[in-house]
Amino acid sequence: MDDRLQLTELLCARLCHDLSGLLGSLAGTLEVVTEEGGTTEATSIATDTAAALVLRLRLLRAAWAGLTEPLDLPRLTALACGLAARRVRLDVSDLPAATVFPSSIGRLVLNVLLLAAESLPRGGVLRLDGTPADVIARLEGPNAAWPAGLIGMLADEAAAWQALTSPQASPRTLQAPLTALLARHQGVHLTVLLSAGSNIAAPPLRLAAA
Repeated sequence: MDDRLQLTELLCARLCHDLSGLLGSLAGTLEVVTEEGGTTEATSIATDTAAALVLRLRLLRAAWAGLTEPLDLPRLTALACGLAARRVRLDVSDLPAATVFPSSIGRLVLNVLLLAAESLPRGGVLRLDGTPADVIARLEGPNAAWPAGLIGMLADEAAAWQALTSPQASPRTLQAPLTALLARHQGVHLTVLLSAGSNIAAPPLRLAAA
């Protein structure tokens, strides 16, 4: 494993570990306050926010800190709830109910889900179909568009590293190069399905096991 990628994973794992206990305690405390009659609009908002943060953290932990076990559709759907606040929905209705992704593909599916959230600025849907070892991901929504330079990052590891280390790099631009590098690390062929003469801003992505 590249040392820089390993460091990124360790930092993400530590961040998730340190924050998860605090957020869980916050959510539990607010539930108690509500049950004891402290129901106010502010309490309701705080409870919803805490719940959303917990769901978000679970998604980030699985996607960034390293999913090590196969991923079935019920867990994938549950983890996707971490994007509810972004008005992004996951549609797996075209996949068999018994679908189980190997861990390498499952982790990339989660990162593509995070990438979809950045690529659907006005909300929308990420649809998955195919097989557990050969997945097609499609974006649907107003102004849907993958981040600029994604095709180059998927084709060239150096381009992905450059995107992470350039002066323009920021937390907002992290997901595209990180997804490209994780695909290489996991041994997953992540490609953009462009047809001849296509000018679509969000063509389908294919995730295929090596």
